[in-house]
Amino acid sequence: MTRTRRPSAQTLAVLTALAEEPGRWRYGYDLCTQLGLQAGSMYPILMRLADRGLLETSWETERVPGRPARHLYRLTSTGLAYAETAAGAAAPADPAPAAAAADLAAAAAAAAPSAALSSEGLDHYAVGMKDPEGNEFDIN
Repeated sequence: MTRTRRPSAQTLAVLTALAEEPGRWRYGYDLCTQLGLQAGSMYPILMRLADRGLLETSWETERVPGRPARHLYRLTSTGLAYAETAAGAAAPADPAPAAAAADLAAAAAAAAPSAALSSEGLDHYAVGMKDPEGNEFDIN
């Protein structure tokens, strides 16, 4: 029997951010900055969503000198439908608890030590992905 779980608040935040512009490719650091999530939380969420067919993944095609290629993400049509369903199911009937939760999240983010995030060195999160030439690889 398969158990269906509600997505975490962080996963909902990622889905909501991607659903704002579903056709736009986003990279992990961009989402970390927008949502205030650490890379250690963001990349496992992105990998799980991609494994479930909710995200399409690709490598950045335009090379920027001095910076490695970035891994890009966007919602699939299934992912967009899931994001809309999950957001609707998570919407509280009373806006006061949501405002209180947002205040708590902001306070927690302010209290958390900030870490310098970099897109360098994150390639070890890429499992079963494709390089810019389209060759599949698995880093484990």
